[in-house]
Order: sequence, then structure tokens, then C-alpha cells
Amino acid sequence: MKIIPSKIPDILIIEPDVFGDARGFFMETWHAQKYTDAGLDVKFVQDNHSRSHKGILRGLHYQLNQPQGKLVRVSHGCVFDVAVDIRKGSASFGQWVGYELSGDNFRQLYIPPGFAHGFCVLSDSADFIYKCTDFYAPEYEQSILWNDPDIGINWPGSDFQVSEKDEQAPLLKDMDACLPSK
Repeated sequence: MKIIPSKIPDILIIEPDVFGDARGFFMETWHAQKYTDAGLDVKFVQDNHSRSHKGILRGLHYQLNQPQGKLVRVSHGCVFDVAVDIRKGSASFGQWVGYELSGDNFRQLYIPPGFAHGFCVLSDSADFIYKCTDFYAPEYEQSILWNDPDIGINWPGSDFQVSEKDEQAPLLKDMDACLPSK
């Protein structure tokens, strides 16, 4: 397994060991001891799986209370996955990183609590799988506008299908509250 820090050091790109031959492949998508030994000592409490079609954009979501860290991956298809630092006082507050995750590149992205998260689907469909460090709490869910000009995410494309909730999300500068830095 290879762990690569992103330009925001708390976000990690993980390239698991993949063993393949003419029959297919095998990989461990999570092994608590190996990830702990590699510096990712987190406890996950919930697994989620979503399927979306090409052009769907989800996000930018976070939970103000019960903030969630996420270990995300794509088992089928391809997405552009984005995390935005919303930790008040953080040196990288308002900055974003984005990476292609696919069923072909096997990459995972670890996004710690304190980040808004979103993705857009680049393939005909994509299965998006993620582990969370805290439980989903809809009463605490918040969003930031996916195309906030102050954040300036360079989404690959422009004709996205976005939920009404995500389309009406506030700008980062207009958020009532941000998450505290660690």
C-alpha cells in the first residue's frame, strides 16, 4: 500500500496493493492494522454505497455536528472527487483538492473531519463506496455551493445535474458556522 499526501496534507491518497492475473484481481479495501501502521489510525462506524449516472454532481456536503471523516473509493466507473477545507483557522481554509477515483485505478481518498466533500460522475455510471468515522445525522447536514467562485473548483465539465438542495447551498463566506480547526 502506498500513501501519498495531497497539497492539503491531512487529505491522503491511498493506492492499495492490487494482485491481478488473467482471472481478475484481489485487493484489501480496508485492513485496520495495516492502515494504522501506515499512519491512518481511525475508527469507522458506517459504510455507504451510492450509484450515480454520468453528469450527476453531489456536494459539497458536511456535518456541522458529528463531522465525518471518510475513506472513499469507486468500485465501478469513474468520478472526480473533491474535498474543501472548512476548518476555521486552518492554513488551508477554503482550499480544495480533487482527484479521479475509478474502478480501474483502485485509488482511495481519506478525507478527515473538517472538510466538505463532493463528486461528479465522469463515466456512464459509478458506484461510490465510503466508510465514515461518525454516523450520518441529517439534522446536522450542511452544504456549500458546489460552484462557489471563491473556492474555484475546476470541475471537469459544466453541464451537471445537481439536486435542488445543492443548487441552493450558501457560499463559503456566507456560512453561519464552520468547523473548528484541530
